[in-house]
Amino acid sequence: MKPKFSSVALSLSAILVASCQAPHGSVAAKPAHSPHAPADHAAAPHVQAAHEAPWTMKKLPDTGQTTHNTDTPGEDSFYSINSPSFKVNGDGTVTDQVTGLQWQQADNGEMSWDSGITFCKSLKLSGKSDWRLPYIQELFSIQNQGKNFPSLDTDVFTKSDAEYWWAIEQRVDRDQFAWATNAGGGAGAHPKNETISSGGKLKYNVRCVRGSELGDSKTPHYTDNGDGTITDHRTGLVWQKAEGLEAATWEEALVYANDLVFAGHDDWRLPNLKELQSISTAYAVKPAIDSTFFPGTASALYWSSTSLLARRGNGGQAWNIDFNYGVVSYNPKVDKLHVRAVRGGTSK
Repeated sequence: MKPKFSSVALSLSAILVASCQAPHGSVAAKPAHSPHAPADHAAAPHVQAAHEAPWTMKKLPDTGQTTHNTDTPGEDSFYSINSPSFKVNGDGTVTDQVTGLQWQQADNGEMSWDSGITFCKSLKLSGKSDWRLPYIQELFSIQNQGKNFPSLDTDVFTKSDAEYWWAIEQRVDRDQFAWATNAGGGAGAHPKNETISSGGKLKYNVRCVRGSELGDSKTPHYTDNGDGTITDHRTGLVWQKAEGLEAATWEEALVYANDLVFAGHDDWRLPNLKELQSISTAYAVKPAIDSTFFPGTASALYWSSTSLLARRGNGGQAWNIDFNYGVVSYNPKVDKLHVRAVRGGTSK
């Protein structure tokens, strides 16, 4: 049975900064009315690396969003699968009890992408020396879409002046760009020279991580189930192989996924932002997904079930992922975007 909850008012907050990327430059803080993808997307070819980063997380955390924004069943806050849970270790580190990763509690301030890599490699903290700059999916896992500026739990992580935090990946088709999350809750690849230490005007900070690799990056982590679904063994999620709808408002997407009966199951739902981001990859563009297992995926925007914290209802905005380059951003809920449903969530 799908859970239903009573509506709870969502408090208004400052408008968030969504991450964006531009092939010929970067917009640091894209306004709420303009979260769209770069204009030259149509000209870029599909690129996919031979291997992805190893998977390091035991389970995929929820987004942290618990307030309700609509009476339509199926939004992010209707489901609780792996609620965020952290342990402050008292030695300058935090352990994520969902993923198993250990993080620096405070970031290390602004620095260049290259310096960030070197810094983390040389860090000795909590009696450990295997610290590193995080992969983008690790870095995105500690984002909290129930928080505002920063989109982090500041009862756990020390608040800083960071606008962005660097990840280890470069954009697969342009190594002048590196991936980052931002304080508004988004993610994308940005020019490395945007940060102050590289001659730019923005604050890209570094937070190091450590944790064991749980999967071989050379072995496919997907299984085609032969019934129009794909299982991701990293997260336990089962996905529609093909998109469900090509043009739906956010509310229409919720209704479609919640009512879906497919491949012998009726517990489908619209994925939350972290679930949707888990099948997006920094190792492919146009589309930013493993096209071997998800053939025909449009290089376009796909809805998540996660609302933008500062907005409410049909007149508000919700998070999405642009599968051109994997940018995490947001759009008005009345916009018509693509939809792919998901079910499950228990890690194997």
